[in-house]
Amino acid sequence: MKKIDISTQVTQVDFDTELTEQEKQVMIAARKAVDTAYAPYSNYNVGAAVLLENGEIVPGNNQENAVFPLGLCAERVALFSAGTSFPNSKPIVLAVTIASDNKPGFPCGSCRQAMVEFENRFDHKMKLLIDSKDGQVITIDTVRDILPFSFDQSNLK
Repeated sequence: MKKIDISTQVTQVDFDTELTEQEKQVMIAARKAVDTAYAPYSNYNVGAAVLLENGEIVPGNNQENAVFPLGLCAERVALFSAGTSFPNSKPIVLAVTIASDNKPGFPCGSCRQAMVEFENRFDHKMKLLIDSKDGQVITIDTVRDILPFSFDQSNLK
């Protein structure tokens, strides 16, 4: 038997002093998007925003449905909106925030898988910014760092 060790590194940075101006703007857009989330069942409002290589920032927020599997998470709303409005512009940064004061809200497995698809589609890593609500932001260089065994086109051959 051979064990394989998998580790993930994330970085915590100060919003005011360690993010670029573009990263600050995409996080601010995510923070605004959380205010209009539709989450009457879970009361877990999530906002997201994606910065594209063309400079556009596309917001998204979670949209729930009484039939829970029919809703969509904020990250996928932002990415799919960007893919519809700007189909040839690669996503550079994705920011995520939640309305509550508890711990940071990391993307769910479905969102991570969708993010991997965007990274593969554009052959480009997408940086993740996770709001920690205390002036700090958790940064992750690529979604593969938090979904190491993702499913992609190579599994279909």
